[in-house]
Amino acid sequence: MVLNLILATLVFLSFALTLWQFVVAMRFSLHQRVTDTGYQPPVTLLKPLKGADAGSLHCLESWLRQDYAGPMQVLFGVASAGDPVCEIVRQLTAALPGRDAQLVICGDSPGANSKVATLVQLHRQAKHDVIIVSDADVHVAPDVVANVIAPLRNPEVGLVNCFYRLANPCTLAMHWEAVAVNADFWSQVLQSQSLKPLDFALGAVMATTRKQLDAIGGFEALVDFLADDYQLGKRIAGRGGRIVISPVVVECRESPKGWPQVWRHQLRWARTIRVCQPLPYFFSILGNATLWPLLWLLASLPSTDLSFNASPGTTTLLVTVHFPFAVWVAAICLFTRVVTALDQQRRLNRSTAHLGFFWLVPVKDLLGALIWALAFLGNTVEWRGQRYRVRRGGRLVKGFNP
Repeated sequence: MVLNLILATLVFLSFALTLWQFVVAMRFSLHQRVTDTGYQPPVTLLKPLKGADAGSLHCLESWLRQDYAGPMQVLFGVASAGDPVCEIVRQLTAALPGRDAQLVICGDSPGANSKVATLVQLHRQAKHDVIIVSDADVHVAPDVVANVIAPLRNPEVGLVNCFYRLANPCTLAMHWEAVAVNADFWSQVLQSQSLKPLDFALGAVMATTRKQLDAIGGFEALVDFLADDYQLGKRIAGRGGRIVISPVVVECRESPKGWPQVWRHQLRWARTIRVCQPLPYFFSILGNATLWPLLWLLASLPSTDLSFNASPGTTTLLVTVHFPFAVWVAAICLFTRVVTALDQQRRLNRSTAHLGFFWLVPVKDLLGALIWALAFLGNTVEWRGQRYRVRRGGRLVKGFNP
């Protein structure tokens, strides 16, 4: 009786949280563009790179073909001149000679986070006061720069970021991860924002100013942290800068990944969030809208009644199943979870191509519960081909061997 009451409470709580995420996602003006493009100050884009895949050329080219009236400097940074992405950058800069674009060989730098170490050196060569930072695998529309920097016209805004979508899931594992990224993550961010102003940033594309960076100690202050985007937003927000989400959505185009790669990525993400926000991450399991209905359903099955009745004068046997109330409620909750997740993916993707993978929504939730538990059972992650230990607060120890 007590167990059923606890599980029933968790089911209704997860149902309420699911509807909450759905409502805040519906109210957000996703994909909306600015109408006043008069604010186009000089901008420097910092693009740290490592390695290349089939999509690298188009991702990098999309930044060099921005429809932006103001001066725009693009700095591509790599640690080694032998990195295969260098040839792609050279091809692009040769094909587009009118662009202010440069390949910077940064070499090995101190600090556990090699990406941020590259940003440190790129920032020193930035000509302009408005700074955009973007991950290597991000593909953007031609008007992204004009839209992302628009909120910086307000001096109260310290950083602008935007949502991103996994644009090319080509394996079953990537379709599973797409539920987490394209359905859940952006709506969870909006849910958090409905409670309090954002105090973190999303790293796919971030726009800020030299003044804001100097005030927090520059990228040097982030060079030993894994979640550098989280730390950047936290420090800017801590000094009173407002974190704004632009309605534009960018694309993350990744090379094909199987289950082991996706699993490691999700576990790294989970452990990063856990060390950065331990209490919110612990309670995040309450919003698992598949786990709790399923557990309640399993707990209620022993109370299911079966009635056997024979019709008078016949040999026909009628079997009547009397399901408990919990079964119907759990079914409604699971149905709602799948429908809302599919709609949130549709809104972010502006496509219905994912609908055939509807069954991955509950699979994502159940495997997500396992990842949630594993996040508390270790503090090591794999990132960019290296193994790290993540300490409290998100600080990295490089080259850790268990």
